[in-house]
Amino acid sequence: MDTKSVGLYIHIPFCKAKCHYCDFNSCAGTESSIPDYFNALKSEMQLYTSELSDYNVNTIFIGGGTPSYVEPHNIYEVLNLCGRCFSIDSKAEITMEANPGTLSYEKLVSYRVSGINRLSIGLQAWQNKHLSALGRIHRISDFTNNFSEARKAGFRNINVDLIFGFPGQTMGEWHETLANTVELGMEHVSCYSLIIEEGTVFGDRFEKGSLIPLEDDTDREMYHTAIDTLTKHGFKHYEISNFARSGYECRHNLIYWKTGQYIGIGAGAHSYFNGSRFNNVSGIDEYISRIAREGLHRENEQLIDADEQMKEFMMLGFRLVDGIDADEFKTRFGVDVLEVFGSQISGLEKRKLLKTENGRFKMTEAGLDLANQVYMEFV
Repeated sequence: MDTKSVGLYIHIPFCKAKCHYCDFNSCAGTESSIPDYFNALKSEMQLYTSELSDYNVNTIFIGGGTPSYVEPHNIYEVLNLCGRCFSIDSKAEITMEANPGTLSYEKLVSYRVSGINRLSIGLQAWQNKHLSALGRIHRISDFTNNFSEARKAGFRNINVDLIFGFPGQTMGEWHETLANTVELGMEHVSCYSLIIEEGTVFGDRFEKGSLIPLEDDTDREMYHTAIDTLTKHGFKHYEISNFARSGYECRHNLIYWKTGQYIGIGAGAHSYFNGSRFNNVSGIDEYISRIAREGLHRENEQLIDADEQMKEFMMLGFRLVDGIDADEFKTRFGVDVLEVFGSQISGLEKRKLLKTENGRFKMTEAGLDLANQVYMEFV
């Protein structure tokens, strides 16, 4: 039987403090649940052993929350069990998210011993006043020290997350953040425009009128400044928010953008597997109890039919700067992309949001700024 591939996402929801903009499934002040949570994670993982017996795990991504907040033996035990339950590719990309202020050299060495070979560090801004305003627990010195310690521990594939377009940020400060970040020589940078979400500290302040968002024009200027700065420093702009040196694109996230298969382990984790999408229950205590009581539990399971698969392929594929390959679409779905989406593509080209280059349909510079309008054509 041919070996198929799958990505594995492992969710660690615990944080030292919740950032003011964060609407992810994460929480602070629940440390007493950590032992039971990791026992549930390991139980869920073992329940997938048979179902994934014919699959090769090519990527593992440990996200959160703040995975680096928990004691490192928890990470070691989970990855050790992964190796016993699944067939892990010898060249698998194994990423862990980490936040400055929760890292140490000893932890970083433990992560390397555990098999982690890619680190994603949340810097966000280079100004301490903005880190405080964002609800971050670290200072710039924490980040620079942790980055240096990560290199010393043997990490040769590091991503740094940055946020732009938040209230009070100036163009000069964004230039400073970009310049000081790239000077450190990381392999990958992610730049995200701040979105004010309901149910967050920023969302509450916005509703009360005490938080004034940055002007859209300034936000877009910051975005294009990031593209110009990072490409000039040798990074390829390969996804709408992501930049990588050659060969260092995030392989796990490419699974999402190319609508590949992945299994999510942990509270609130999402999966796309065997043509279906489903997720775990999001509450920590409920997740622990349901794993103990019911084993695998799939919330909101939905079979994705061929039409929906093609739409998702287009929507997610247009996040990639190289866009959609017409030959790849035909190989995958057995039909020409223009037969299915010719009117949408033609309309977007007339609006100067898409262009065609060497058999690929990709967003223009204007399309990158109005990406949601492009995506909506394929809903």
